Amino acid sequence: MTRFIWPLAIFAVLLALLGAGLRLKPQEIPSPFIGKPAPAFQLTRLESEQATIGPADLRGQVWVLNVWASWCASCHEEHPVLLDLSRQAGVPLIGLDYKDDRTKGRLWLDRLGNPYQHVAFDADGRVGIDYGVYGVPETFVIDKQGVIRMKLTGPLTREIVRDKLLPLIQELRRA
Repeated sequence: MTRFIWPLAIFAVLLALLGAGLRLKPQEIPSPFIGKPAPAFQLTRLESEQATIGPADLRGQVWVLNVWASWCASCHEEHPVLLDLSRQAGVPLIGLDYKDDRTKGRLWLDRLGNPYQHVAFDADGRVGIDYGVYGVPETFVIDKQGVIRMKLTGPLTREIVRDKLLPLIQELRRA
C-alpha cells in the first residue's frame, strides 16, 4: 500500500507547484534593482557612432529604458505600443538595442517607426547584463534621481501602459 502512496504524494506536490506557477505573472519578475541606482553606462547611439548616451544625460527627469533588438519577435509585437507610449508619456523613452547588428537595428526602426528619443547600442550585451536583463523586451522606469522604480519583463501591452506605467510615471514626475 505504501508503494502507491509515495508516487501519489509526489504527483500531488508537483501538481500544486504547477498550479502555483501558472498563477505567476511573468511580467512581474522581482528585480533586485528596484529602489537602487540605475547602472551607469555610456554607449554610442544607434543613429551615430560619434554621439553617446547614458543615464547621467537624463539625470533630473523621469525616463523609460526599453531593451529591444531587431531579431526579437516579441519586440515586433510591442512596437506599436511603444509608438503610442512615446506620444503620451511625456518623458524620454530611451531604447537599448541589445546584442544586435547596428545596420539591422537602424533598418528596423526606419521600417517600423522610431518611438525613442535616443537609442543606445549595446552590441555585446554588457549593459543589458548590468541591468539584469533576462531577455528582450524588458522595460525600466527610472526616476529623477536615477533610481530604478519598475522593471517589466516581456512585451508591453496597452493595458500595462495604462494601468501600471503611466500612473507610475505621473507619480514620479510630481515627486
